Amino acid sequence: MVVVILGIMAAIVVPQFAGTAQDAQIGAFISSVKTYADAAEYYAAREGSYPVDGSSGVVPAGFEAYIDEDEWTQGTPMGGVWDTEFNDSGVTAAVGVHFNGGTNPGDSVMILVDERFDNGDLATGSFRKLANDRYYYVLAP
Repeated sequence: MVVVILGIMAAIVVPQFAGTAQDAQIGAFISSVKTYADAAEYYAAREGSYPVDGSSGVVPAGFEAYIDEDEWTQGTPMGGVWDTEFNDSGVTAAVGVHFNGGTNPGDSVMILVDERFDNGDLATGSFRKLANDRYYYVLAP
């Protein structure tokens, strides 16, 4: 009887924690994106241009003085790797995640991220899907 009651309680509680973990990942990802976007804006103010278009997971040349390089290279809280775009992918400058063949949480999760940034539409606004496995905060359209 006790085992049955514990099983019922676990069935009720466990799904609630799964949603909480995803919310925590989304919150951490948004915080990191904002931090890197602010660093890129500061970089642009001091250097006269946004960070160059870097290789996914590699800190763009000169940007390491503005961010924690170890955090950048460890990847994002959602998986994937950090990346910058400069005069590429239809934007002037952007910072975001490239899932690079790894586990991509998909548009449904990234729309939740977008809703916290702006309009919940990955095709427009400040947070966009720039390619199949790339989601970026657009610094300059």
